[in-house]
Amino acid sequence: MQVYLVGGAVRDQLLGRPIKDKDFVVVGATTDEMLAAGFLQVGADFPVFLHPVSQQEYALARTERKQGHGYQGFSVHASPDVTLRDDLQRRDLTVNAMAIQVVSLFDDTPLTGDVVDYYGGLNDIKDKILRHVSKAFSEDPLRVLRVARFYSRYFDSGFTIASETLVLMKQLIVSGELEHLSAERIWQESSRATMQTSPHVYWQQLFELGALTHYFVPLNEAWSNGHIGETVQTTLYFAAQMQLNLSQRWALLMSSLAPQMFDAKSDTTTATQDIVAIGNSAKVPKALTQFASLFITQNDKLSGVNELSAAQKIDLIQACSAHKDPAKLSQLLVTAHVLQLARDHRQMMLALGSFHAVGIQDIDPDLKGAKIGEALRQARIERLQTL
Repeated sequence: MQVYLVGGAVRDQLLGRPIKDKDFVVVGATTDEMLAAGFLQVGADFPVFLHPVSQQEYALARTERKQGHGYQGFSVHASPDVTLRDDLQRRDLTVNAMAIQVVSLFDDTPLTGDVVDYYGGLNDIKDKILRHVSKAFSEDPLRVLRVARFYSRYFDSGFTIASETLVLMKQLIVSGELEHLSAERIWQESSRATMQTSPHVYWQQLFELGALTHYFVPLNEAWSNGHIGETVQTTLYFAAQMQLNLSQRWALLMSSLAPQMFDAKSDTTTATQDIVAIGNSAKVPKALTQFASLFITQNDKLSGVNELSAAQKIDLIQACSAHKDPAKLSQLLVTAHVLQLARDHRQMMLALGSFHAVGIQDIDPDLKGAKIGEALRQARIERLQTL
């Protein structure tokens, strides 16, 4: 029997990041041996066990074969003759397919610390690439969301998705396999991604791949307007920088559905209906849907508190139930501030683009002295006014 630390713990150790959970693979063991050692099996037909003391997961080395649709459409084979190489080959990304052997089931001290790397994970960490292990990647549609989530997690570290992996992700989407994923699993991946350091990257990647056309149709339609998509992506980036909670980040994402918040005329009734529809189809917790709907309907007041009359302030407190939960009002005010910050940022980025787009070659070459600066300024103003 050999025991290996595998997956994310190895990856994050190599990246110098905090290790949250440890997962282990046991090679050469049987279910009876694991139970005799005091481990608790998770599920009747799945060879994963909880350590009797640490409660960490220990899985028998296994292989999987695709038999149906979705991420559940697999038959699992676990036996003492399944090798570590076989087990690691079924994993999604090379950076998640490495292992370090430890002493035993009850001692996770590394034997040597050497990394077992059959599929190039060390090189891909060095090159900062998220790459699939094998063509078996295409058998599990959940991996589209997982790779996008890992991308959002490691984007700030300079990681990119390998072009050949993007091709497989696109093929999975086109095949319709994502439609067989449960709403619960989609929400699990999406909520975790929304709390990463670059949540905008997850949603942007799924939008570009065409993966928002099932559970998030209104969002996909809203982002067909580049102005809205880019502004909301910026809000999510700022939200992560300011460490906003999931309710706040979800409300900012759902603000995409309210065009009136982006200088267009629209009725918030439609937006709140879309928020509820997404909440129902993607199994979003009701508290998040309610917070997002409240944010959409009250944003004008939240973002312009200084202009509110005394009566309007009292009405806002009533609408937000702030007399019962002051923290919610504080969260709503911060969320409104972040959205306004993103709108202001986009406006100034457009202005900066106009500034750089106009140069000396765009004005009268015969101008001299101060008139050159005046002409450049006027040309930049005129260009910005056309945007």
